[in-house]
Amino acid sequence: MTGTLTAVWNRVFAVLGRVSMYRLVYLALAALAVIAFVLSLLGRVAPGPLELLATLAVLSAVCVGVDAAAQRLLGLPWRIESSLITAHILLFVLRPTLVPAGLAGIVLAAAVASLSKYVLAWRGRHIFNPAAVGATVLTLLSLAWPELGASAWWVGTPELAGPVLVLGIAVLMRTEKLRVAAVFVVVAVGVAFVRTASQYQAAGIQITGFEILWPVLWSSPFLFLGAFMLSEPLTLPPRRWQQLTVAAVVGVLAGWPIPVGEITLGQERALLIGNLVAFAFAVRTAVRLTLTSRRAPTPTVREITFHVHDRLAFRPGQYLELEVPHRHPDARGTRREFSIASAPEDLPQLKVAFKEGGSSKPQSSYKRALAAVPEGGRLATTGVWGDFLLPTRSTAPVLMVAAGIGVTPFVSQLRHMRLTGQERDVVLIYVASDASELAYRDEIEASGARVIVFTRDEPADLPPHWQWARGVRLDAEGLLRVVPDISSRHAYISGPAGLIAALAPALERARSITTDAFSGY
Repeated sequence: MTGTLTAVWNRVFAVLGRVSMYRLVYLALAALAVIAFVLSLLGRVAPGPLELLATLAVLSAVCVGVDAAAQRLLGLPWRIESSLITAHILLFVLRPTLVPAGLAGIVLAAAVASLSKYVLAWRGRHIFNPAAVGATVLTLLSLAWPELGASAWWVGTPELAGPVLVLGIAVLMRTEKLRVAAVFVVVAVGVAFVRTASQYQAAGIQITGFEILWPVLWSSPFLFLGAFMLSEPLTLPPRRWQQLTVAAVVGVLAGWPIPVGEITLGQERALLIGNLVAFAFAVRTAVRLTLTSRRAPTPTVREITFHVHDRLAFRPGQYLELEVPHRHPDARGTRREFSIASAPEDLPQLKVAFKEGGSSKPQSSYKRALAAVPEGGRLATTGVWGDFLLPTRSTAPVLMVAAGIGVTPFVSQLRHMRLTGQERDVVLIYVASDASELAYRDEIEASGARVIVFTRDEPADLPPHWQWARGVRLDAEGLLRVVPDISSRHAYISGPAGLIAALAPALERARSITTDAFSGY
């Protein structure tokens, strides 16, 4: 069963991975806005068509304008998709209107939301969800000036629940935050159910559990909050257990709003508190990097070495997000995730590697921009994430399966083991198109791990503990043939999502499966 779910998950991820995370979020929100507009024409949602159009136009103009001015002033790259995402989220959180005073409140919320990215920030990283900040400020001001309006969360309606669920799942699969959002929704719905039931009981009203659960699930903003706001990577901590903790905290606060004077600790305030919890878990910052050297470990693999100027901590197997600002980015955007190829002991030197596309595949705008960065050029990483970590118990046998450049997290782990004197029972399955594409041979050989190579041609001068799987195809059956003791091992696989899906029937026999899928760029 686990293998089947892994296969399905990675096939879907391979499709979604063709679009950048930010582009997909924007497209999903734009699609939701179109659906809401159609429903407004039919009278199925509260805002009218003109109210939706006017409010979205104002929100977009203000968010784009404020972001553009701030980024120009601070010398930052302009990210129009980020501005439009904030505008669309606020469209569903605030109350659309045509009243001038209400539109003034919309302008204020949008401006505050955009400015919060730069004012409420820590060393280049915003702490709070911008839309939640804008909605909270407007709600607080409405206590003195009610005509400005306040947060309304009109997206929490049965008519929009289905589209929010479908589009939200697509976003969560792309961002790999489905479990985080699921924990939040389960906790929020459960707490809201208990709260509502207790209120009915106190009032002496008899009501069935289904009559309580249905509106709590479909007429609340929990689905939207979890999919499009809580899941924002820049305001989540790096480890999965930390993310799940934040999700549970926000779920409790959102499900049982706490009165604070004349208002309650509602959805956006609950999220802001969750953002603070996330910040406390990992005080993260944008880390400055200087490109010091390039080399080509294989004909198609390129390695880049950086000097790290700020404090950076990572564990072997984690990845960083590297931003390369450039004009006219394509659908994949200006940020990419790279597994770290060096060990923590190598800091302040840090290495990443990537595969250059062939002549049959057009090169992405990001890759062209990265290739143009000269030695001495400055870039920034926006954070380190990931749970692609080896078992804490060093005696646990491990199976590593790497396809091409997917070997980089294993190189970091094997180098760390060697530098710290750890001994593990490790089998590495290394898949490459041909023998010349086996990167990091010296580093892997020095680790002493047993290596089984899958290439079209036989590699020359293989070390004694390396084996060429002659004539064996790497599919589920081939994997079981070369690793007969897979059931005793913890399996880790890093490579294209399609390969992970193909090997899933064999991997499900392992003691555990941990995947690190990528879709190329």
